[in-house]
Amino acid sequence: MSSRQNGVAHRDEDEVCPVCKSSRYLNPDMRFLINPECYHKMCESCVDRIFSSGPAPCPVAGCHKTLRKNRFRKQTFEDIGVEREVDIRRRVMGILNRHEDEFDSKRAWDDFLELRETIIFNLVHGIDVAKTEADLRSYEAANRDSIRANKAREARENASFLEQQSFEQEQARLRRLAAREEQDINERQQLAAGREDVLSRLAAGKPGDAATIAQEGHKVLLKKSSARRSEEERLRRKQAALRGDIKGVTSTAPSSATSTPTPTSTPETPTPIPTSMSLEGGFIKGLKKKEAAPEADKPYDPFGGLDPHRTRDYYVLADSYPSAWLDRIRDDVRIQAGGYDLRDYYARSMQEAFAGLGCFIDEEVVARNSSPATAATATEGAAMAAVSSS
Repeated sequence: MSSRQNGVAHRDEDEVCPVCKSSRYLNPDMRFLINPECYHKMCESCVDRIFSSGPAPCPVAGCHKTLRKNRFRKQTFEDIGVEREVDIRRRVMGILNRHEDEFDSKRAWDDFLELRETIIFNLVHGIDVAKTEADLRSYEAANRDSIRANKAREARENASFLEQQSFEQEQARLRRLAAREEQDINERQQLAAGREDVLSRLAAGKPGDAATIAQEGHKVLLKKSSARRSEEERLRRKQAALRGDIKGVTSTAPSSATSTPTPTSTPETPTPIPTSMSLEGGFIKGLKKKEAAPEADKPYDPFGGLDPHRTRDYYVLADSYPSAWLDRIRDDVRIQAGGYDLRDYYARSMQEAFAGLGCFIDEEVVARNSSPATAATATEGAAMAAVSSS
């Protein structure tokens, strides 16, 4: 009895705004809001009155944190501790959102999971908060691109899952519709068969047996309809039980996935970060090395990087050259109409004329003779020549 009274008193105390002392008992339409900065609950009227003009300190005694109106929201869980832990877990897992395929081994992935849970535990219980927050900020700054890529990947996976789920639901609906149509067809066939049986028995029987035959046929139809209703009721109970199990699983899954067992007392010693993992400097051990992105295909260059029209060291290409044969081509409209340009002919002719001036035989001979392999061959050849001459 005392525990029940304590529970009622605690619930009534929670339904009173700590700022204006208004009670839900007197104002049933009162809404309470919380701010993730300090998780102090106050009514919506106090939030509008205090924070509409801009940021202001929390009005709860002893709390000096600055709050903003846009951060206030409705409380999801009844326990504020669970609410705070869920928010911390969502924030940390949004930053440390690595996947198993990004690690070299299963052990490295397990170490990363242990590191993430240790960080969440420390933030929930206020253990070494300053260093943990600094490590999280440094990791987020150093891995901004990978965090964004993993968030996009999770969004794509969620969209694919929802699409697959809706497809499966549509297929299940079509199967139910087909089964219902098939059942209706079978019922109509059975009803027609029963009527034909009754008519055939009436035609073959005696005049006095008509009432008996009709009564037996009616009993058969009632028995079949009763069996059908029993089967439908059994299927409905089975589906209701399955829906109840699914609701139970979905209602318990978030609490087990987003919250960890809360110890009875806060540990006095900090929980050590695993030695094999660390967030210092924004680095995590065990990650696979990223392969360099392939270079984009460059546009096709038929000259291999050479410019056939660039200015040569030995000549300057002129716009035109005097030639009776070329003048005739230059003035011929039939040749110019196809896009023919005499400057291409000038460039090719000058390049062919001065092509050999870029080759210096003396320098190539000196370079060839100065190589070690060529010198050894030349020495061996000179020695053989000396022996043969002697």
